[in-house]
Amino acid sequence: MDHTLWDEAFLHKIEQLSLVSKRRRMGRLAGERRSPKRGSSVEFADYRNYTAGDDLRQLDWNIYARLEKLFVKLFEEEEDLTVHVLLDASRSMDWDGLTAAQAIGGSGAPVLHTGGKFRYARRVAAAFGYIALSSLDRVWLGAMHGNAVHRLGPLRGRNHALGMLHFLEKLRAEGDTDLSAALRSYLVRQRQPGLCYVISDMLSPGGSLDGLRALQSAGYEVNLIHVLDPAEVNPLLALSGDLRLRDVETGEEEEVSIDPSTVGIYEEKYKVWQQAIASFCLQRSIPYILATTDLPFEDLILHYLRRRGMLA
Repeated sequence: MDHTLWDEAFLHKIEQLSLVSKRRRMGRLAGERRSPKRGSSVEFADYRNYTAGDDLRQLDWNIYARLEKLFVKLFEEEEDLTVHVLLDASRSMDWDGLTAAQAIGGSGAPVLHTGGKFRYARRVAAAFGYIALSSLDRVWLGAMHGNAVHRLGPLRGRNHALGMLHFLEKLRAEGDTDLSAALRSYLVRQRQPGLCYVISDMLSPGGSLDGLRALQSAGYEVNLIHVLDPAEVNPLLALSGDLRLRDVETGEEEEVSIDPSTVGIYEEKYKVWQQAIASFCLQRSIPYILATTDLPFEDLILHYLRRRGMLA
């Protein structure tokens, strides 16, 4: 399976991983995810005393022969899970700090269009989607554009992996996106909550935290993967001198001088902004991962997300 987002060797590495859900849900179909509920699958869990009305087929007659007491066998129920993978596909996701230092003409306007951040985010979305499909979970993918979400799904089973990859590979990071409005619009069309992964740089003029709050209020188990370029954390990695910077989503321009004083102001504002997002997630028990694109992708999926409890 030859794709630009990953190779077949990586697929084999993640096939045995599973998404971590901390909530109990009743699935409509039998999946491969172990539930703490007691059901009627083939995986034995425990015994309890027989009470009137219990299914006699669940009695353990061997124990009755030894103890002359009636015990009912309990089994772990294997439940399916609905997984929502929502990817920010706005123009700001197309930014790559490695080329931002290249000026064009005499204006000093940086080149901001190679898409390293968006490719990284699409690979994260593909990994979550493939792990869910391998577990026979029900999967919805969504690309957030403007005030809406372009959806694919529901998908179930590994045979849908190819279609999922094609969907993600064809996506382009375009236009501006009001993340909160897009997430609220997703709730209007999507009526089955579940485990939800929001993958975004969180750079939204209309804000984004209200959208996460709306997802939680609607019963979604929200996880946030905050993807940034290293130069967005430390602009000196890409920019210096007198520049005219252009907002890739709104087109607005501003002349700045990148010197230690300016960088200090930027770093303070960045710290306040990023910590506000992290604090919001902590207060609402939303798992939050800040992933800069210099973190090797395989390390993020195979090690870091497992240590942080998003994958098992």
